[in-house]
Amino acid sequence: MVAYQDFVALSQSRDSEERGQAAHLAAMAYLNHYGPADEHAALYAALIGFLDDPSVRVRGALAYGLLHAVEAPRPILLALLQDSPVIARAVVQYSPALVDADLMALIRGADEAMLMATATRERLSQRVAEALVASGGRPLLAKLLDRPDVPFSPAMLRQVADRDGAEDAELRGLLLARDDLPADARLVLVQAVAAVLRRTRMVSGAVAPHRLERLLRDATDTALTAIGEQEAAAGRAPYAAELVDSEFVSTRVMLHAIVQGHVLFFADCVAQLSETPREKVFTLLEHGSRSTLNALFSRCGLSQAVRNMLARLIFHARAADLADDLAARHFVVTALTEELIVEHDGVIPPDLEEAFAYLSEQNVILARRAARGVMSAFAGMTQTEMALPQLEAEARLALPAA
Repeated sequence: MVAYQDFVALSQSRDSEERGQAAHLAAMAYLNHYGPADEHAALYAALIGFLDDPSVRVRGALAYGLLHAVEAPRPILLALLQDSPVIARAVVQYSPALVDADLMALIRGADEAMLMATATRERLSQRVAEALVASGGRPLLAKLLDRPDVPFSPAMLRQVADRDGAEDAELRGLLLARDDLPADARLVLVQAVAAVLRRTRMVSGAVAPHRLERLLRDATDTALTAIGEQEAAAGRAPYAAELVDSEFVSTRVMLHAIVQGHVLFFADCVAQLSETPREKVFTLLEHGSRSTLNALFSRCGLSQAVRNMLARLIFHARAADLADDLAARHFVVTALTEELIVEHDGVIPPDLEEAFAYLSEQNVILARRAARGVMSAFAGMTQTEMALPQLEAEARLALPAA
């Protein structure tokens, strides 16, 4: 306990360290006060008096005493926000008593250091976070995007993705790591990654151009349908609707969705193209006959040859786990390719050429993936020797000695 006379002596001392002790004691006593009202009012007046102390050490001790308290008096905190930069930054970074309106008024005229201190507050509202993005530079944006607890509106995330996603790899990675990134913005960033890889000298120098193009196109298509599958599983149909409206959904994309096991996204695309309720499309894809499926795909505007091919692929997919089984995907694509060759006597119709080329491409990709590790696994399971044909030794030429 400290007597009030001793406190007054400390607060009037010529030593700034002693006045700082008095300021801190006054702050602690005010926050933990449980006595009469006049005593509380006297403590409040003492706190205000310390705001005019010429020593930054004293004002800093006052701020430190009030820094983490929700009950800290707002007039004193607002005055400290106008104090020296080190005190103001500490208050804006740590004080829970400040409300959004206080922060918004501060952000409008703050420098980068003050904006960064605001960005490190324990809690930030969407309004404050977006005001910081509008006022600050790239380091501040990176700091905020790296915090998954900081909320952003979908429009703001789309804006950042469109503006910075193509050229800034760090910001692109931070955006892709956020669970609240809208699906269309995620697709934009994936396409930006593919474009960067296409231009990267190390990549383009190590992979033949045609193969690199195939790899990137397959990866982009997989990302497109995987994003669509997540959106469909969450019941968010606008992603598929936006792709259909922007003519992103081609026969290749629909085939890729089925082959990768992204059937929910495929169903969403069919529902949008055919203008058929989503639930009905699911029922038809699971249990519909070939003629029923043909009628559904006809409403999508697909040609007869493409309709028949998709119906066959769906019948194969019903009996296989395409989502997780690479061998099943390879089997289904191989079976469909062979059926198309037999049906058309090896002469693939022009409206199926693109789809057939896609299936042939997938056949190679899936065969490679399915074959990885098979021989090593087999070698670990068997003790028999490899059966090799007996080759007759060829007669060697007898060369004369030099």
